Parts: sequence; C-alpha cells; structure tokens
Amino acid sequence: MSTQQHRSKSGFETRAIHAGYEPDAATGAVIPPIYATSTYKQDGVGGLRGGYEYSRSANPTRTALEGNIAALEEGERGFAFASGLAAEDTLVRALCRPGDHVVIPDDAYGGTFRLFDKVEQVWGLAHSPAPVSDVDRVAAAIRPGETRLVWVETPTNPLLNIGDIAALAAVAHDAGALLVVDNTFASPYLQQPLSLGADVVVHSTTKYCGGHSDVVGGALVVKDLDLAEKLTFHQNAMGAVAGPFDAWLTLRGLKTLALRMDRHCDNAEKVVDFLVSHPKVGDVIYPGLETHPGHEVAQRQMKRFGGMVSFRVTGGEQHALQVCERTEVFTLGESLGGVESLIEHPGRMTHASVAGTDLEVPADLVRLSVGIETADDLVADLERALD
Repeated sequence: MSTQQHRSKSGFETRAIHAGYEPDAATGAVIPPIYATSTYKQDGVGGLRGGYEYSRSANPTRTALEGNIAALEEGERGFAFASGLAAEDTLVRALCRPGDHVVIPDDAYGGTFRLFDKVEQVWGLAHSPAPVSDVDRVAAAIRPGETRLVWVETPTNPLLNIGDIAALAAVAHDAGALLVVDNTFASPYLQQPLSLGADVVVHSTTKYCGGHSDVVGGALVVKDLDLAEKLTFHQNAMGAVAGPFDAWLTLRGLKTLALRMDRHCDNAEKVVDFLVSHPKVGDVIYPGLETHPGHEVAQRQMKRFGGMVSFRVTGGEQHALQVCERTEVFTLGESLGGVESLIEHPGRMTHASVAGTDLEVPADLVRLSVGIETADDLVADLERALD
C-alpha cells in the first residue's frame, strides 16, 4: 500500500496534516514551499515537468491544497479559487447553460443570492428559493427538465436551518439534477456531504478552513471524475484561481482545523447556554439546541453543531444594532470562522443584498461567529452588551 493510499484511510487529523504533500525530495522540507512562479521550464516543446506549464493552470502549492481538502471532504478532486464566490461562479458556468434553472436556499448567504440574482440571471440562468429544511418544498421548486442544480447550505447563513443532505440528494437525483452543498459553516471536520450523497461541495475557505482571518479563498470538491474534468477545464479557462501564498496560508489553516473546531463548538455551547436564559433575548438559533427544528438531522449528519450562533433580541432592530456596537471581545465585522469572535447585524451587513426579497432576514437578528478565546470572557462581553 502506498503512503498516499494509507493516509486516505487515516483519521481526519492525520489527513489534515499529511494529505496532499510528501516531504520535498530534494530537501526533505515537511511544509510545501510557496512556488512564487508564473511559468515553468519545459524539457523540450510540450515536455512538462510534473504537468506544470503556467500557474493559472496549475501550481505546486495550490496542488497541495487541492489534494488536502479533497482528502478531508472524502472526495477525489479538489479545486482552489481566489474566493468562495469565484468557486461558485466557476461551478455554475461549468454545469449550467442559459435557459437552465437552479433551486437555492430561501435564506442563502447574501453574496450567493447576489451572484444568482444579479449575475447569473442576466446570463440566462433562472433560480427559485426554497427552504432547505423542507424536502417536499425543495422538490416542488424543481422544474423537470430545466433544473440542473439543487443548491443547499447546511447550516444556512444566517438562520442556521438544517437540510437533510441524503434526502435532498435523492430528490435532486430523481429529477436529474445535482446536489451542491455549501459546507462553509460546518467545515470538513464536522460534516462530509459527499459521503451523504452530495455531488459537489463548496467552501469559502476564507472562513473555518483558513481560520485566521488572513486569507480569502474558495474551493470545490467532487468525487465524480467526469465532473472533475469539466471543473478542471473551467477553472483554467476562467482563471479565478488561488495564488500560491493564499494556497499556502489556507493549507496551514487546515492543519489545525480539528483542534480549532472543537474549541469553536465548546465556546458556542457556553454562549448558547447564557443566551437562552437572558431576558432580553427572544430566540436563540443553534442546531445543538433540542428545540431547534433541525436538531435531529444535524445530530445525524454532523459531528458537532458548529461555532455559529444567531439570536433575536426583544428590543427590535435598534437594540440589535446597539448590541453589535457595544461588544469589546466580539469584534464588529463581517466574515466568520476565524480564531477571533465576530458579531454582526446581518440585515445591515452581510445580507443587505437580500433586503426587500423573499430572503430578507429579521431586523432584530444578531449573528455571532464564536471564536476560541476564553469562554467566560465571551459570555461576560455579551452580558455587558445586552444589559
């Protein structure tokens, strides 16, 4: 058995550290070098060394990242991009054509909605929203013969709804469509959609995969090699690839993903315990709560329930804005998944693009990305901000 085959059967943490790269043959370097090069010397016309000719097409640092994230998602091929939206756009252009249709979540990330509504729709791709937690309504939104993709986030952003990946895959496949799962909120550590029947996994690697708020990136992972061939062509043809330094930073982040996610989950659970008993909090949204409508499904398909928490305050939008502005340990900012805790007002920030649509989020909603600081400090910070 080869080293790579052995590692494919290894535990998650082992794969996170070793998959995708063998120590450098010349120097023994245990960490992939940053190949800051645009082109490669050929040994005669068309005589490529290791398949490398131009760094838009392939770069050894990016190859290491793509192999690593594919192994973590239990897929066959990974693709690294300059951002999550670049990954999404490349996927859509590779698999859809003008006149096709896509089902999207009715509480999707604002950037994803904007991509479908303002960019892909002009190109001729129609979309319909449906709640990912209701398999029947997703099925009803499918247009036979037209729907190419059923697009799911689970948990969703920012309302943390849960979609049953196996059931949604069956519905999509029965209609001749593919199931795409945005796994950004869960991360590969907590959930592997491909093993549950999904066809494509999408990541904003900016978030938990990178984990340190210092790099922007995106990824796609697939099992099917025919799909991989289409994505390989479009990744190169469209060119929105991850640069070598960005790929190196993301790969470094993935090595500690398991450790970070466990701490994110620990802290999120303590924050939730505090919020559910606070008189100025009306509703706490977290899949780990038994009262969450998707709790049973999340328990079945996720290792733990994640570091994202949303809640609604009793004082309306103005109170929500004040809470966001008063925290000190929680930083007011967009994005998520970094080691530092973040707080935001989705209606005014990450989801402003869905205002006035069916995807509009409640004005009294606050979203937390719970970091890995001391849990007691996070709880005390929220208590001060709420009071």
